[in-house]
Formats: sequence, C-alpha cells, structure tokens
Amino acid sequence: MNLDEKIISALKDLDYEEATEIQKKAIPIALKKRDILAAAQSGTGKTAAFLLPILTELLETKQTKTILRTLILVPTRELATQISKAVEDFSKYMEVSSLAMVGGVSTKDQEKKIAKGIDILVATSGRLMEHLKNGTVDLSSVTTVVIDEVDTMLDMGFLEDIEKILPNVGPKRQIMMFSATMNQNVKKLAKEFLKDPVVIEVAQQRSAVKIIDQQIVLVDEANKAAALSYIIGSNNYSQVLVFVNMKIEADTLVEHLELDGLTAGCIHGDVRQTARAKVMRKFKSGDIRVLVATDIAARGIDIQLLPIVVNYALPETTADYTHRIGRTGRAGNPGIALTLLSVKDYKMMIEIEKDLIINIPRREIEGFEATEKKPRLFKARPKQLSVKMAEAKKAAKKSGFAKNTIEKTTKKKKTTKRDTNRSFAKK
Repeated sequence: MNLDEKIISALKDLDYEEATEIQKKAIPIALKKRDILAAAQSGTGKTAAFLLPILTELLETKQTKTILRTLILVPTRELATQISKAVEDFSKYMEVSSLAMVGGVSTKDQEKKIAKGIDILVATSGRLMEHLKNGTVDLSSVTTVVIDEVDTMLDMGFLEDIEKILPNVGPKRQIMMFSATMNQNVKKLAKEFLKDPVVIEVAQQRSAVKIIDQQIVLVDEANKAAALSYIIGSNNYSQVLVFVNMKIEADTLVEHLELDGLTAGCIHGDVRQTARAKVMRKFKSGDIRVLVATDIAARGIDIQLLPIVVNYALPETTADYTHRIGRTGRAGNPGIALTLLSVKDYKMMIEIEKDLIINIPRREIEGFEATEKKPRLFKARPKQLSVKMAEAKKAAKKSGFAKNTIEKTTKKKKTTKRDTNRSFAKK
C-alpha cells in the first residue's frame, strides 16, 4: 500500500498483521486523493482506513510550520477521544500534533492548543461550531475532511451543522464519508458535497454479525435487573457492556448492580464529559465490571477483547441492534451478544431477525422463567409440496373459470348489440 516505514513500525508495535477488507479497498483510493463514500460496520478497521492515508500525506508534504490540514467530524465525544488515541498510536514515530475538540471541557485550553498549531483536528460538530462562531479556528488550510459515522450524525440532527462547517474548508479538499448504513440521507449528503466519489461497501448487516454468538433469554420485564446480575455473577464475566434506551434506566440499573455487589458505572447524555472519561478509563482497566450505556454515548467505545454485550432493552431499529452487538466480536475476535427479551419486545425481535435473516434460539434461566402472557405472533410455516400443488391447480382452475365467464359475457354483449341494430333497421 506504499505506506511509510514509520507508519509500518507503529502498526507492528500494535500487532497489526493483515489489512481488513475496508482497509484494502479504501487506503489505495484515499492515497490518490479521491473522494470516498464508504459503508462499513463498526469493528471492521475503518479508523485505520482513513487515518493511515492522512498520516502518509502529512509525511510526504511536511511543512516548516504546523498548520491544520485534516478535519475529522464525529457524532460523539467518546468517538473523538478514541480517534485521537488512534492518531497517537499510528503516529508514534512521527511528529504529529492533534486535538480532540469536544464539549464538556474548557474552550480556552482548546484555543491555546490551536494557536500553537495542530495537524489534525478531531471534533464534534457542536463545539466546532462554537469555535467557528468565535473565530478561534480557521479551516481554510484543511485539505482532507473525514465524516465518520455519518449516518449517526444525520440521525442526531447534525445535518445543518455539517452544511455550515464544510463551506469553511478550502475548495481543494478531499472528503471521505464513512457510514454503517448506506441510506438515502447519507446518499443525499454525499451528492451535495462529494466530487465523483468512489463508493465502497463492505460487510452488510447480515455478514457483520456472523462471528458473534447471539443469544436470547426470555424474562419478565420486572425481573430483568435481577436476571442480569445472576448472569454476570454465575458466568463470572469480568467486563460487560449493557445497553439501555433511557438515561433514567441507566442510573437505576447501576444502583441495582452496585447493591448486588457488582461494580458498575454509566455513560449517557447527562453525565459530564470528565465523569464519562473517568468511567471509561475504569471500565477499560477493569476497576468497573459493568458499563451501562445509551446508544449515542456508546458510539466510539472500542475495546478489542470485550467478551459480552447485553441488550437490557431492545433498540428500535435493526441498524441500532447491529451497532450495539458490534462492540464485541471486533477485529475477528469472538464475542457474545445477549438480549434480555420480555413480551413487549417479541414483535420487534422478530423484525430484527427477519432483516438479518437469522433465527436466534430462545432460552430461559431457572428461577427467572417468563410468566407474562405471550402475544399471538404469526410465523409462516413452510408448506408441503402436495399442498402447494393443490393450491396451484385450484388457482389455475379459478383463472380458467374467470376467463370463460369474461368470454361468454363479451359474446353476449356483442349479440345484444347486433340484435338491437337489426331491430332499429326494421323500424
């Protein structure tokens, strides 16, 4: 891939052995400075797919003065922190200055670092808009723009921010958009800003979840918290990521887990950035055993050997489901995705299975058996060949009968018209 030896040395230190599919497809194109629209699931190595070409260009076009040349837009603070860490790791043998520009921390400190000079800016759109408004950051020297998790950014309502930020970047720029899904909103944004882009699609939703051991435990809604504590304790899981849908649900669950003797912490939109960063550090180091998170806060969590992810509450879309379980089974490592399923979510779970073309086995845990009344859900059963043939004959016979009826009716109409004409002639 014509990567510099300094980058190769850093990758060896990180035990990188072989490029992933998205890296094989995106890196050569990115090095040619082509615009890219890429669809790849979390955990497929897309961070390296855009960072390695960026670092290669910085080495090849070394400036005497450090000026901002790369902007990476992300939806969440956690993802900004993760990518900034990746910049440090990949540029271990280079002189590269970067900044994670996120909310919840001092803008003054960020201003000072920008004034000193940075090569790469990783930013959430809200904080970047603040700096642009205050005139404390200049994007005119930027030659490469990356919008990561672009589908999530659009879902979170950041379209207007993106449309205001990109015109501040110089006209001679390369834009790379990376998304987990290639929906219509993503395509519209790409059409607006990308010039003759190369479209790359790898790992559809179905293939992205193949290596993950997916399980469903049937349990009453009221017993979920107790069942979760039992599952973690009885299996002696040391690191568990639990997904919920609401902030209050996250806080309540952490209290319950702590009372059961399981060290736990949570991250969601109402938790301050410093506290979120502290909880993440403790979870990665093993000081906290269970991390409870909402979907948006969890974007950017990258733990290489995370053994298990739990859907405490089922998400509302298949895309969110694949995002969640994609936190485990990363880079080809094994992982378990466990869903605690109560009656109210049966229908949604069937829809997710239908989209992913899978059938996840259901089971119950002794002492936590589901007692809620189960809804009547229709599941089409495959018909026997004899039944199909009988139905086909019946349909053909019915079709023939309808055809004969139409022909007879048409002849009758023609005869009636002819008789009427004759009668009129006689008169």
